[in-house]
Amino acid sequence: MSYNAPVADISFTLKQIVGLSEELQKDRFGDLSDDLVDAIIEEAGKFAGEEIAPLNRVGDTVGAKFADGKVTMPEGWSRVYDAWAEAGWASVAGPVDYGGQGLPQTLAMATLEMWNSASMAFALGPTLTSGAIEAIDAHASDELKDIYLAKLVSGEWMATMNLTEPQAGSDLNALRARAERAGDGTYRIFGQKIFISYGEHDLTDNIIHLVLARLPDAPAGTRGISLFLVPKFLVNEDGSIGARNDAVCASVEHKLGIHSSPTCTMIYGDNGGAIGWLVGEENRGLACMFTMMNNARLAVGIQGVALAEGAFQKALTFAEERRQGRALGATEPGMSAIVDHPDVRRNLLIMKSFTRAARAICYACAHATDMAEATDGDDKKYWQERANLITPIAKAFSTDIGFEVSALGVMVHGGMGYVEETGAAQYLRDARIAAIYEGTNGIQAIDLVNRKLPQSGGEAVRAYIAELRAIVDEVKATNHSDFGIIGERLSDAFDNLTDTTEWMLTALGEGRIGDALAGATPYLRIFGLASGGAYLAKGALASARAASGSAAETARIHVARFFAETLVGETAGLARAVKDSSQSVLAADAALLSN
Repeated sequence: MSYNAPVADISFTLKQIVGLSEELQKDRFGDLSDDLVDAIIEEAGKFAGEEIAPLNRVGDTVGAKFADGKVTMPEGWSRVYDAWAEAGWASVAGPVDYGGQGLPQTLAMATLEMWNSASMAFALGPTLTSGAIEAIDAHASDELKDIYLAKLVSGEWMATMNLTEPQAGSDLNALRARAERAGDGTYRIFGQKIFISYGEHDLTDNIIHLVLARLPDAPAGTRGISLFLVPKFLVNEDGSIGARNDAVCASVEHKLGIHSSPTCTMIYGDNGGAIGWLVGEENRGLACMFTMMNNARLAVGIQGVALAEGAFQKALTFAEERRQGRALGATEPGMSAIVDHPDVRRNLLIMKSFTRAARAICYACAHATDMAEATDGDDKKYWQERANLITPIAKAFSTDIGFEVSALGVMVHGGMGYVEETGAAQYLRDARIAAIYEGTNGIQAIDLVNRKLPQSGGEAVRAYIAELRAIVDEVKATNHSDFGIIGERLSDAFDNLTDTTEWMLTALGEGRIGDALAGATPYLRIFGLASGGAYLAKGALASARAASGSAAETARIHVARFFAETLVGETAGLARAVKDSSQSVLAADAALLSN
């Protein structure tokens, strides 16, 4: 089975759950309309299913090949990438002044989901380029923008993000890559960077590296990091490709998954120094890079949604075709399709409901980003704090879900899921990295608790919880026979979320940082379950109001009910873990763990 983009649910989530239709009616995004949104999603889904998805298997089995400092992508990748860029998909959210379409991030993330479901390895390059475009557009000089942005926005060139070094993973204080002023406005970059996705490849004529490095007189720590634009090839005054820069790929990692995404070790400056240009101000590079990283963190959350969707589709098709045993109440002779067995149905419902909940969280984060861009004053502050708050939840919860759903997909396949030829295992292997890169999910939980909850003295998170609880209250007041006990179960979940949020804020206020950090990961999980359940409930309310009796409406109500009645109960145990486990966590030093 090839990937079939869930265009109807993507459109419904954007319009009815996230609220895009309401903003379109206010002409918030220019000429963009409901019909145009549907047309874009439909065409993106078609391209993802017909052009990108067939690359996924060959990409996994053949992978990116490295020899003599060059990376060769699998057969067919260059053709599809060129077609993708020529169709305008690279420029969906790009700045209009440099050839972009300037469409909302919510729509860009919807298309990104489809590219990732079709092939996560293919989508990684364009994902990094999008983040680089944002960083350059926000922080670079007009001269750099004029040279590089149009080429990046069109997809003619790609870009990378260079943070990690052998001794410096998540701790950027330990960065050693150095930069020296050349005296002519340029810099010379020296050092090694590892785990650089798409650091070398043959899809585009040039690759633009954004590299973090230190100047000789920089202060210690992260306050002494600067950001530099370092092209693979220098650019002539007429915009044509010039001489090769002193930036080379030394090796490509052999990874568990995403085999056709070249993960490179990059060496800068072995032959006199790689020529680079400062982006932003000296020693202020981390602020510039975070523009790119925040985009990347949401995009990685989308990867979790995308892989969950792909794994679910494959598992459902297999369950409908695979015949084994006799189902309860079976009337036809012979074995039954395994989709008729209750435990298989339970697994498929978990997969479907988790995927839809994570999709809504990620799209809500993108919507908050769009609203922060489209408003000013107090409204801008409100929406920016909302985007800040949801980003770590979108990244961590969704990528956890991507891996859990992919694991269930293997389970639904049974023994055949453990056989590579079925393709179920690839989703599991590809999904594992998403919880690790762009800040591990533990770091996301720490960021949520330490930096995002205290926004506006805690009022930002309280306002968000109140908004979601209002959805739950509406469900409880709705006398709909198919809703079951959605309202009651979600109300319990929000009691747990409210209780642990206040506990976290109190702990932070009292300086009990260790207690807060010890419970950060289960707290983020509570937030994901409660908010995901509320968004599914909002979809159920919209479906009940429409009352057309369609299969899609029935399914949305049923999925929301299953999620509330089966999955959000976990928040009770998680709440106890948040508040009661800090002593045992903090006491488990290396000596204790080794005995």
